[in-house]
Amino acid sequence: MLAAYAACFHYTPVGQVGIMRNVVNGKVMLDHSGMNFSPPWVFVAKLPTTPVRVCLSSASRAYNCKLAQFEPSAHQELVATEGFRYYWWDNRLSFNWGYDVEYRGADDLIRGYAFSVKQYAFVHVLNDYLPE
Repeated sequence: MLAAYAACFHYTPVGQVGIMRNVVNGKVMLDHSGMNFSPPWVFVAKLPTTPVRVCLSSASRAYNCKLAQFEPSAHQELVATEGFRYYWWDNRLSFNWGYDVEYRGADDLIRGYAFSVKQYAFVHVLNDYLPE
């Protein structure tokens, strides 16, 4: 009995939003923070809503950084563009020993769209700046 409840429990921390996808009917919805129960056929992927510093690293001193954040109200466009998956798993098996900073998961997703030529509604660039 306890295992059945555990399969239906998920926790969304403050500062993150859950994108819920019902695999039976295909609906995509937003989840609120806190402890939540959902049917086992509803999958939840979490993305940060706090601003994230993303950079294009290079050996030169002229590299670029941006402060960007995920916009939860445009979650439907994200799913239409990227598809639904567990975004935290992105770039987890990267063996890049050349840089100190490695972008993994949702940070890598936000970095890609923050530096894109096309502007997307689900990533909001707050500030462009050059770090010291």
